[in-house]
Amino acid sequence: MTTWEYEFNTPAYKGKVSFPTGVFIDGKFSSGSTNKTIDIINPCYGKLLTKVSEATPDDVDRAVQAARRAFDTVWGLKCPGDQRGQLLAKLADIFEAHADELAAIEALDTGKTFVQSRNWDVAGSIATIRYYAGLAGKVHGQVIETSEAKLTYTRREPFGVCGQIIPWNFPLLMVAWKIAPALATGNTVVLKPSEFTPLTALRVASFIKEAGFPDGVVNVLTGYGPTVGAAISSHMHIEKVAFTGSTLVGRKIMEAAAKSNLKKVTLELGGKSPNIIFDDANLDKAVD
Repeated sequence: MTTWEYEFNTPAYKGKVSFPTGVFIDGKFSSGSTNKTIDIINPCYGKLLTKVSEATPDDVDRAVQAARRAFDTVWGLKCPGDQRGQLLAKLADIFEAHADELAAIEALDTGKTFVQSRNWDVAGSIATIRYYAGLAGKVHGQVIETSEAKLTYTRREPFGVCGQIIPWNFPLLMVAWKIAPALATGNTVVLKPSEFTPLTALRVASFIKEAGFPDGVVNVLTGYGPTVGAAISSHMHIEKVAFTGSTLVGRKIMEAAAKSNLKKVTLELGGKSPNIIFDDANLDKAVD
């Protein structure tokens, strides 16, 4: 397993970052089961930033086991909503304390500007986590009047282990959008960031540990869609999968979910922005 160290020296941010780039399972960073790695390239300059561990289906199994164990013993209905909310609020505090650092990492990893990353991605992530921190203690059902001979009520319960697969365009914001509601409602998480932009997700894994979340509640696996994504979608012990990405892959995830344990599925598919093509652009690459 490697550790990424980088010295930022720009007008927007000056500082050194250092964090592990392995898979994050059961509260610990480690190399993937095959010790293979994925190159992370800065999209602006085409230069290598670092390498991250390439997770495998075996790593998915380990992460799901850790997430299920945490759900059964220290999370879910074992951890009251107000306590889950306190941990999420602590996580938001850590985001705020490292806001410029997160923005710098996000800008370097995605090719965005620092200002956009700081004012949109980081600020939006903090707001999202704070919102669900407040919601965590307010999840409740209803008592429904039918007749004096009956008592009818609804009860909201967590799914259990949730698989979450996010894209490259808003990596940090997608982490917040996916994990915050899942954690607030008592679920545990196995998250796969895009293999193109995984760095802020790995930094958030460090923050999860720092905030005091029990081991196994959040697991982060860096890997490819056809291996890790497919294993998450078809896993018999994942109760729900949430995916943001292409319509083509969304169909495959829905099919895998149906053929396995008929897990619940949330899909956000097909959103695209137009390309602006200048005279010096590589037309074939832009079309692709």
